[in-house]
Amino acid sequence: MVDAILSPILEQLTSMAVDEAKEQVRLETGVGKEAEKLTRKLRTIQTVLHDAEKRQIKEETVRLWLNQLRDACYDMEDVLGEWNTARHKLQIDGVDDHENDALVPKKKVCSFFPAASCFGCKPIFLRRRVALKMKDINETLDDIAKQKAEFGFAVNVINSNERADQRVPSISLIDESEIFGRETQKNDLVNKLLCESSEEQKGPCVISLVGMGGIGKTTLAQLAYNNDDVKNHFEKRIWVCVSDPFDVFRIARAIIEALTGSAPNFGEFQSLMQHVQGCVEGKKFLLVLDDVWNKDDSKWEPFYNCLKIGFHGSKILITTRDETTAHIMKSTDIIPIAVLFEKECWSIFESIAFFGKSMEGCENLKKIGREIVGKCKGLPLAVKTIGSLLRSKNTEEEWQNILKSEIWDHEVVERGLLAPLLLSYNELPSKVKHCFSYCAVFPKDLEIWKYELIKLWMAQGYLNEKGNKEMEDIGEEYFNILASSSFFQEFETDVDGKVYKCKMHDLVHDLAQFICRNACLTVKIPGGEESIMSSFEQKKVVHLRLTIDEGTSVPIAIWNNVKRMRRLRSLLVEGGDYSWSSKVLPQLFDKLTCLRVLTLGAHIWGHNFIKKIPKNIEKLLHLKYLSLCGQREIEKLPETLCELYNLERLDVNNCRNLRELPRGIGRLRKLMYLHNARTASLRYLPVGIGELIRLREVREFVVGGRYDRACSLGSLKKLNLLRQQCSIRGLGGVSDAGEARRAELEKKKYLVELELQFDQAGRRKNEEDEDERLLEALGPPPNLKRLEIYQYRGRRNVVPINWFMSLTNLRDLYLCNCRNCEHLPPLGKLKSLESLLIFGMKSVKRVGNEFLGVESDTDGSSVIAFPKLKKLMFKVMSELEEWDFGTAIKGEIIIMPRLSFLEIGCCRKLKALPDHLLQKSTLQRLEIWGECPVLKDRCRKETGEDWPKIRHIPEISIG
Repeated sequence: MVDAILSPILEQLTSMAVDEAKEQVRLETGVGKEAEKLTRKLRTIQTVLHDAEKRQIKEETVRLWLNQLRDACYDMEDVLGEWNTARHKLQIDGVDDHENDALVPKKKVCSFFPAASCFGCKPIFLRRRVALKMKDINETLDDIAKQKAEFGFAVNVINSNERADQRVPSISLIDESEIFGRETQKNDLVNKLLCESSEEQKGPCVISLVGMGGIGKTTLAQLAYNNDDVKNHFEKRIWVCVSDPFDVFRIARAIIEALTGSAPNFGEFQSLMQHVQGCVEGKKFLLVLDDVWNKDDSKWEPFYNCLKIGFHGSKILITTRDETTAHIMKSTDIIPIAVLFEKECWSIFESIAFFGKSMEGCENLKKIGREIVGKCKGLPLAVKTIGSLLRSKNTEEEWQNILKSEIWDHEVVERGLLAPLLLSYNELPSKVKHCFSYCAVFPKDLEIWKYELIKLWMAQGYLNEKGNKEMEDIGEEYFNILASSSFFQEFETDVDGKVYKCKMHDLVHDLAQFICRNACLTVKIPGGEESIMSSFEQKKVVHLRLTIDEGTSVPIAIWNNVKRMRRLRSLLVEGGDYSWSSKVLPQLFDKLTCLRVLTLGAHIWGHNFIKKIPKNIEKLLHLKYLSLCGQREIEKLPETLCELYNLERLDVNNCRNLRELPRGIGRLRKLMYLHNARTASLRYLPVGIGELIRLREVREFVVGGRYDRACSLGSLKKLNLLRQQCSIRGLGGVSDAGEARRAELEKKKYLVELELQFDQAGRRKNEEDEDERLLEALGPPPNLKRLEIYQYRGRRNVVPINWFMSLTNLRDLYLCNCRNCEHLPPLGKLKSLESLLIFGMKSVKRVGNEFLGVESDTDGSSVIAFPKLKKLMFKVMSELEEWDFGTAIKGEIIIMPRLSFLEIGCCRKLKALPDHLLQKSTLQRLEIWGECPVLKDRCRKETGEDWPKIRHIPEISIG
């Protein structure tokens, strides 16, 4: 994991020399020399990290050595961050200062240099300061390098048999009397093995059992393999323990030996494969490949091709920890293996821990044992390992010690349980290991929101852009690697099937804690104050999470401990009473200058919120992610916030009294995400927002035409990286259609959801005409999937005709409170539209053929209006009287062929619904609510005039 920190540092040190040559920057001699020394030493140390990471599990001295190296790397990161920030600031500021010519020549530059402890330092002072810090780190690395020599580490050459030796090979034999649970899963698996494959299936059917290490995949495979029906069904059964690496020669010989009774001596893979093919030809076989790690399709392909010659109905059963492996092995059926129920875990534990013990007088031990089993969270290997540990312990005191201790405190547990989990961990790429260990900052059993986790990874610098790949996409990739390797579980998905939330098994969380050496600390307040204080004192914390119960005050002693954590890079504060903030925050900002992440989140139902952010927030030089989410009493942010030149993400979601952002926001050139949803009091965005060309998100782009320092609609012009969703507020105050054209929304190709709010009503004279001109001039982004328009005051073209060619991907459309609009646009032309809401359009009296987008003189070929529409809602249409598509259109017209949901609410004058909509066989739900007297009467059950037309609809709600 240290390599994940060290590699980016080497890249930065190298780039310093590159910048010197490219930009003709003259580095201070001391800086250049120290950087060269650091680079040489770090490269030498890097060559032994693989061996060190492996040995640290059993050698405490190696673990301490790696801790020292990690701390030195963190110090180096901070120094390089300070240097790069200073250079970045100079590029932004630019004033006349002769001394700065040595750093940024041919420019007028500022002497206003940020440093870790003060702002306003001269550049020459900064260069010397950086050189001195590098010298200190070099001296530390000298000691680390000397110790390295004493350990005799092997250089990074990975023996291909290295990991295979870490696990005792599995065999097919099993004593079923010792197995508890899995009966249902065993029967399901046996049925899948006995089920005949379809005639179209070419080659053996592949079934994969997938789950985390120690969950019981091998046991389940053994149970199925030894089932009598399975034995009788297959002519040949073969069991091969594969492990890592996927050695094609060893696997081929094992298959042949199992089939013929002798191992061949062939040296050529071709000869081996021909022998395998000859052995399985015409035979119905079951091949079990246990503990597969293969991620190389080319290694499996020749095996699978040879095995195709077996008799129809042959099966291959695979156990693996990685779903990606299951797909690579061409699995037709992937079975996730779940944890055991507590009752089944207790049966396992009882059979092991109480073996040979007299059951008389064991009641107290049983009570403790049940608590211990609860800590194992359904993982059979954990239950067996702890049970084995307790078999030789007979007193309550010994059992209580096990219950209260950290699970990794016991060598037997480490060997039995840590090893299989570490196998999965060691298989991860270096950068993904770093991401995994950070998960220790979350409390056990907490629901982890995927995108919040990715934000934290990004802020810590774990994700680096690769070519055209965004950091968020790389984070998604790393998350998927961890998920497919069974490090996450209990996934929840959105409507598109994408995971947005998950959990970690407690023992996987323990592994993360073990890996990061307690660098991550989670503290719940209130809690036992004595144990909290000892947690602070004993652990070298880098990432701290404080979860504070509502209405709870935090003891001042805790804040004093937090202030002393000078290396702290994450401070995540959740909930609680912020009455301490005015006194404590300035002190924290003074001391915690290494922070990358600061979240001061508040619950929306809380009290005693933060009222003011201290000006000395500028001291947080390295800060990349600042979250004030839910702090509803903050009205403005200090201008000094704009000195945080590394800030990438600012979250002010739900800061509902926030009136303005700092004027100098344009100086935050690295800002990529401005989360400002539900900030209704925000009057405008500052004019500098238009210069932040790296912005990926501005949730609410607030145009403030009547404010001097406000951005214009045209400020959107350069923000072509905006993605996902954006709401443009204040359009009602914009009177220049030219501003709309300058916004160039049509170039925002990554924007998929757009909200247009024509608020600030009454600011213009001819608001109806001006809204129409403004909307036409705006034009939509090309890949829009969702469009919402609010308070538009034009009489026509609520969706301009010139927009329709661009709305080919539009799935959801909401038109709300467009009070002057007299006719609905021809929305039937929108080929991808799935959901449509028409709300509060009180001037619309009739809906007719124009709504379908089909001309009245159309004849000949058939036309489909609303081809994909599934959900249609008309709400609060107070003047709507008639809805009829008529019969004047010639030719075949198909209207809303996929409609499944129709909702009508508060349409008091509407006389009837179109017959062809009511009689649709696709309609699954009809809702009529609010003041709709005529419709309710017509649709009354059994007696209503339209009841015969709607009685076929499965769900009808009238009320």
